Amino acid sequence: MLHLEHSWSWLALAVAALLGPKPSACGPPPDPRPNILLLMADDLGIGDVGCYGNTTIRTPNIDRLAADGVRLTQHLAAAPVCTPSRAAFLTGRYPLRSGMVSSQGHRVLRWTAVSGGIPPSEISFAKILKDRGYTTGLIGKWHLGLNCASANDHCHHPLNHGFDYFYGMPFSMMADCERWGLSEKRAVLERRLGVCSQLVALAALTLTIGKLTHLIPASWTPVIWSTVVCLLLFTTSCVVGALIVHADCFLMRNHSITEQPMRSQRTTPLMLQEVSSFVKRNKQGPFLLFVSFLHVHTPLVTTENFRGRSPHGLYGDNTEEMDWMVGQILDTLDTEGLTNSTLVYFTSDHGGSLEAQSGNNQYGGWNGIYKGGKGTGGWEGGIRVPGIFRWPGVLPAGRVVHEPTSLMDVFPTVVHLAGGQVPQDRVVDGRDLLALLQGTAQHSEHEFLMHYCESFLHAARWHQRDRGAVWKVHFATPVFQPDGARACYGQVVCPCSGDGVTQHAPPLLFDLSRDPSEAHALTPDTEPSFHRVVETVARAVAAHRRTLSPAPLQLDAADNTWKPWLQPCCGRFPFCWCDRDADPR
Repeated sequence: MLHLEHSWSWLALAVAALLGPKPSACGPPPDPRPNILLLMADDLGIGDVGCYGNTTIRTPNIDRLAADGVRLTQHLAAAPVCTPSRAAFLTGRYPLRSGMVSSQGHRVLRWTAVSGGIPPSEISFAKILKDRGYTTGLIGKWHLGLNCASANDHCHHPLNHGFDYFYGMPFSMMADCERWGLSEKRAVLERRLGVCSQLVALAALTLTIGKLTHLIPASWTPVIWSTVVCLLLFTTSCVVGALIVHADCFLMRNHSITEQPMRSQRTTPLMLQEVSSFVKRNKQGPFLLFVSFLHVHTPLVTTENFRGRSPHGLYGDNTEEMDWMVGQILDTLDTEGLTNSTLVYFTSDHGGSLEAQSGNNQYGGWNGIYKGGKGTGGWEGGIRVPGIFRWPGVLPAGRVVHEPTSLMDVFPTVVHLAGGQVPQDRVVDGRDLLALLQGTAQHSEHEFLMHYCESFLHAARWHQRDRGAVWKVHFATPVFQPDGARACYGQVVCPCSGDGVTQHAPPLLFDLSRDPSEAHALTPDTEPSFHRVVETVARAVAAHRRTLSPAPLQLDAADNTWKPWLQPCCGRFPFCWCDRDADPR
């Protein structure tokens, strides 16, 4: 028995070592150091891209990237929604470590004017590359916070996290920006304000009748005030949509607002112009440019040249326009003679949104054979995303990698390429991909990967290399609606906790190497290794949890509620209007 306990102790230490931070084993970075261009789509499903199996949406430029580079087939987001996934991408760490999650159902940052955001203590790859002499830029979506205590302290701003230049939305494109029928928060606020105004009106009417009939011995003051409140609530319910557009749908250049509210139809050419200008200004290099597309998030703003082109309606049109944008950006590299000296990476922040539909129209992405979608923390459809790297002459063209990899791996990979060091004062969960991409390593360094939904661990995977198996253990899964569906229709996304989630004891087990669709849960009767696999993953989860340190949750209500004193505004809110890009310079 003593020998057995000693063996288990050594096994626990080994698992902890595998999960802890590891220095790169890839040796010195290539010389000269490459420019780095990171392209991230918003809400794109892995099944929406030609090189991942789609035959009806045309994505020739993304497909060309894959043909000329390395395509990852098991590339995983660290979270199934925008804010935590992007935090993990920038820091190489599970979002729970930085507090970029919630425990209260607030899946993402809900307003620009909230105090939550990526903490200043976090180290992004942009910070490290800037220190290594790179010029760093972010063009497009941020959605990781802006201010802490005042409307211009910019504590969470991209320029405070290592970027030299920023142009784009500090928040996120959303259906409310275009007053769509689909709505993230406008419809809910209108409904709540309407109910409140009706209740206050009923109270005012009751007081008035009571006063006139002498049944309520009170002055007219409560009647007057309740009537005023009722009128204010009703008026607010009528204008809340316009207030949201002004509060959240605007563009910034560095610390200055350039367009509030933004005119969405011209944002695509503006972004491409900004990308071209950044590359041309910095073509002597080295540079890091993160292009964070507003496509293909609802409201699917698509220019006239692409509307009506796809058999998949507006979503397909929007996807094809984004692919065209990718082509324009790659053409800029070609024109400036930078193709061979630039590492290009393409991905999506998480899976496509299955619930984004209205009537018979689907406005969200397709996740191929994978179950679930945006918001489902454990199922593959929420977290398996495209992953493509291209670097001519360094990475082999046409290589396909089936090993488990993560968006968090970009952090140590680009840090290594820039000649930097991964921070040693904190746990970094990403692993350097260079050897795997080049083919000098056959296996991913990830033995275990955790899959969170908010602060709740929904699933974990084990890459059992000696057997060539990838096991997936689900501890909790959302209850899909209606029965038999693969999503939570009627909701914005599936919940992470509460009555809408089923806890599994024993957990569900799938062998992804044989059943990537997670269609057939294994049992002790159908899988002889069932108990061994579940116990191994349980020990890995326990080891992982020992590496966690408490962090304030940035997405909980206290830091994720609209605060008027944090609202960026060209003028005095709510009279926010400017169009400085149209002004002569």
